[in-house]
Amino acid sequence: QVDLVESGGGSVQAGGSATLSCDASENAWNRYCIGWFRQRAGEKREEMGGVDRGGDTTYYNADMEGRYRMWRDSAKKTLYLQMTGLKPEDTAVYYCAAGDQYGCPDHGMMYWGRGIQVTVYS
Repeated sequence: QVDLVESGGGSVQAGGSATLSCDASENAWNRYCIGWFRQRAGEKREEMGGVDRGGDTTYYNADMEGRYRMWRDSAKKTLYLQMTGLKPEDTAVYYCAAGDQYGCPDHGMMYWGRGIQVTVYS
């Protein structure tokens, strides 16, 4: 069973926007936190942030520049990541993950999607 499936990736011109979706299974959706992570080529995976089960609290990595917005649609069991002002350094594989730890830390995630490539070209 595939619990998390990302979509919406592809190539985007610098300065543009992209919205990723993550469709979740019942098991993954019912975790305490569901969030986004990314891994740039040759680098460690980064935590971008997440949304708690009720959708009331959204966490963002303090190191991120505020160009991202996350939200969840409970009716669709889908988590979204909207990115604006994209830069070539945003090129990465983006992952969706879910787990039961406050703040969606990488080490606390129990379910992972396969990831989706976003390439930003100048």
